[in-house]
Amino acid sequence: MATPHVLLVDDSSVDRLVAMRVLKSCNIRVTIVEGPKEALKFLEMEHDIKLILTDYCMPDMTGYDLLVEVKKSPKLNHLSVVITCTEDVPERIKKCLDGGAKDYIIKPIKVANVPKLLSYI
Repeated sequence: MATPHVLLVDDSSVDRLVAMRVLKSCNIRVTIVEGPKEALKFLEMEHDIKLILTDYCMPDMTGYDLLVEVKKSPKLNHLSVVITCTEDVPERIKKCLDGGAKDYIIKPIKVANVPKLLSYI
């Protein structure tokens, strides 16, 4: 199997670093962007992304907003999206899952999360 390529979207440099190290330690190729608008621009050009791992709380657009944009795009709606957040808010989790997210993971991302993430690819 080819090395899976994950797009990591997070405005926090610390959270990006933690998630990147965990994913790379599991032999996953990671591309990092700082926000949803940058992610959408990247996805217009890149065609081998298998999973979007996005923070929920970001300025300008939330991870949920990114999820909605991905799911309404005929070119992108096949991509799996997993939302991450430091907050365990049941209404938010339900909204994201109902909107098409494959999962909602409480940060920090751990090695134990990786097999489940890979199952969405």
